[in-house]
Amino acid sequence: MDVVYLFREFNIVRIPFYKNDNALFYLLSVCDDCVWNELQREFVFKNYVNAENIIKVISGFICVFIDSNSPVCPKIFGFMEQPWKIAANISSIYKNDIHRNKLTRNDCNSGLVLTKSGINNNPFIFPKKTSLPEKLSEYWLNKLDMELRSRKYSRSTHKAYVYYNRLICSTLQKTAEEIRPDDVTEFIALMEKDKNYTASAMNLALSAVKFFFRHVLKKDDINEHHRPHQDGRLPMILSKEEIANVLVMEKNPKHRLLLMLVYSSGLRVSEVVALKKEHIDLSRKVIYVRLGKGRKDRSTLLSDRAAQFFEEYCKFFSIQKWLFPGYPESHHLSIRSAQNIFDKAVRRAGIIKKITIHGLRHTFATHLLESGTDIRYIQTLLGHANLRTTERYTHVARRNIFNIKSPLDTI
Repeated sequence: MDVVYLFREFNIVRIPFYKNDNALFYLLSVCDDCVWNELQREFVFKNYVNAENIIKVISGFICVFIDSNSPVCPKIFGFMEQPWKIAANISSIYKNDIHRNKLTRNDCNSGLVLTKSGINNNPFIFPKKTSLPEKLSEYWLNKLDMELRSRKYSRSTHKAYVYYNRLICSTLQKTAEEIRPDDVTEFIALMEKDKNYTASAMNLALSAVKFFFRHVLKKDDINEHHRPHQDGRLPMILSKEEIANVLVMEKNPKHRLLLMLVYSSGLRVSEVVALKKEHIDLSRKVIYVRLGKGRKDRSTLLSDRAAQFFEEYCKFFSIQKWLFPGYPESHHLSIRSAQNIFDKAVRRAGIIKKITIHGLRHTFATHLLESGTDIRYIQTLLGHANLRTTERYTHVARRNIFNIKSPLDTI
């Protein structure tokens, strides 16, 4: 027996939603004054009047209403309702939404089937989820934008800092002035609970909020906040045979050169898509990376095979500016497109490893270590500021430790 819990806090009613109940989700998602909070996995009713009005929307479900503003016992609704009322309620709302053009034709044909006994188990596409109201004002957004621009932060960092500061305010439904250190702890805990955010994303969110507090609000309340523990995962790499197979299976010359450069030079995907023809020095066999991570220039090696392919590629396609032009040609290829190119090449090669295009950079470093290249040279080629970042490749390189025979093989 499933129970729907409703929690009232002042003029807001929250409904936690952790089960994939299509009928309940649909009823709540099309209800007026009800918005979906993806981070906390809950529906939020605004402009609360009384519990009975909300219960009418989801009649047929057993509902427990808990009012945090009143010490009275919880109220229970819908205990004697028949299951068919759920289908009847959805049917009326569904038809009204179609009549008011709130749902598109695709939504209408999404697979929801009403029968005499209720709703069948066919999956259907939920209506587009709505987001909680924006709580970070334009004034503070402009202040944050100015602080980031004055420090010349990269576009990706700028975008991430704005996103996470808007997210904490909308998730907690508090203005920037109302956020306290305990709220930051709650927000980071909700990110971990969501499971869609990695430890790196949580750390980035914390850095974004700290920046906002220190440089925009001019407060030092959360400077001592503990960082989420990073996952100690080893990078996934490909063998030389798998790399060769990926390149052979990739018939598109533009795509093949892109993959060759990422692997042979250890480039980040953001660096390879932004390469210009002038960044390649054929005489010295060097690639110049302009404004890489941390807005730093560096140079890395250009392999003989990649250099030869590069010359043929530029002549055939008459490359003038961007080495990998996108659409329109005045822009370079997007990072997402480069990732898709790699994903398709891996599938064609029959490789089942879960690896991204960044794995080619990991593979470059690991193969250099295995061939005996000094780790400090690898650090320079990769552009790592800290040697500890490069040292993680020593854990996956097949060197002396992998030459040890297992006791099972000596029996």
